[in-house]
Formats: sequence, C-alpha cells, structure tokens
Amino acid sequence: MSINCPNGMPYTVKAGDSFFLIARTFGISLDALLAANPGIDPDRLFIGQVICVPTTPPPTQNCPTLRRGSTGPKVRELQILLKNQGFDPGPIDGDFGPLTEAAVRNFQRSKGLLVDGIVGIATWTALGVNCGVTPPPTCPPGTFSYTVRPGDTFYILAQRYNTTVAAIQRANPTVNPNNLQVGQIICIPRT
Repeated sequence: MSINCPNGMPYTVKAGDSFFLIARTFGISLDALLAANPGIDPDRLFIGQVICVPTTPPPTQNCPTLRRGSTGPKVRELQILLKNQGFDPGPIDGDFGPLTEAAVRNFQRSKGLLVDGIVGIATWTALGVNCGVTPPPTCPPGTFSYTVRPGDTFYILAQRYNTTVAAIQRANPTVNPNNLQVGQIICIPRT
C-alpha cells in the first residue's frame, strides 16, 4: 500500500509496535507521530499497516525550511545572517539562488551540520535564531550527521564515505550496529 508522507517516510507496522514505541525508535515525539497520522487510531494499529513517520521537524514561524528557489523576507533575513557570519550569499535580495545555497553549504560544513544546502531548524539555530525547539544533537568535530536509510549498514556506510567500520563505531558508541533503524541519526567520520 502506498501512502503519501510529505514530511516523513512510510513505515510498516510490525508485531509489538505501538505509537509510543515507534516514536521512541525514531527519536520523535509522540505528538509529532500522531499529528503526521490524522485519521489513524493509535489504539487500533495492525501488522502491515503503513503510517507516516516524520523525519523533518515541522517548520516554525521563526524558522521555516528554506531551499534553492525560496523567496521572501525570511530568505533576506537568512542572507543577512550568513553575511554577518562571514559567508557571502551574494546580493541581499530575498532570492535563494546558487550563491545563497553555496553560502549555506559552507556555513553548514563549518558548523559540523549535515551539508545539504537546506536551511532547517538546526541551521537556523546555528545561525543564532531561537526556533523555539531543541535541535537534534550535533555530531562531534570531525564527523557529520547522517540519517539511516533502508539497507544501510556500518560496512556499506564505511565504503560509501571512505572510512572504516571501526571509525564509525567509535563515533557512535551508543549505537548497536546490528540494529540500525531507518530514520536514526548517526555520525560519520570525515575523511
């Protein structure tokens, strides 16, 4: 069964699952999981049922998600903040174009954030904006955060990012490499 999850990913309910356990597994709040699944009775889950697990926190008024193509006063604010931090976004024109994206990527790299060119809560917070939410924990220096996808293993990630399984294990001492969960955030050493 196909399900549309605009701010998350589909998840198939397994034996023993509850909304509480699913929320805990993916490190999200129970309220966020309930909000992503209107019309689903959390007391009547069944094996094989497909629900949405939010992977991106909902944007806040202070911290909307911005990416290339975004326009408006919040993009202008972003450009000013980037410029004040020493990252040239090009003209301060409220248009999120290639120069602004490059500045965002360079800023994210300098702060050890996921370098995706998308301005979400973690990037806004690193720029000094109070988003009213707690961002996910950041990875230690020399590593970057990575969201586990289906099929990922430490071995595959080590090959993909030119590092070793042992280095990934050292960067994630509390993570069981034999029980990676889709949507889980881990740290990958930089090469």
